[in-house]
Amino acid sequence: MRFLKATALFFAIILCVSGVLSAKTSKYGVADVRKVTLTAPTRVGEVLLPPGQYEVRHLMEGDNHIMVFNKIGGKAAEARVKCNLVPLKQKADRDEVVYTLNAANERVLQTLRFSGDAAEHVF
Repeated sequence: MRFLKATALFFAIILCVSGVLSAKTSKYGVADVRKVTLTAPTRVGEVLLPPGQYEVRHLMEGDNHIMVFNKIGGKAAEARVKCNLVPLKQKADRDEVVYTLNAANERVLQTLRFSGDAAEHVF
């Protein structure tokens, strides 16, 4: 019984520590994983993503900043696009999705800003 309690406590501590570490921002001042909701079809790089909620993962490939969009639930959709991190004067106080319209009248993702981040993602 004592062994079972000690094991449960050990795993609870590991879970808490990993949660705290994953919530931190990277050395670039941005969180590695966020969520964003696209309310209309949106072109991200070369891919036209359908509306829905997406997990957005910030990766480094050499010196390149890459954002990977994966649709949560429903039919799978994914986009990978290179971005530039532009430092903000102060941490963002809210999430923002900035887009333009192209000649085909499609939304084209231009900028992502996430609450609490010290930089924005510009595509």
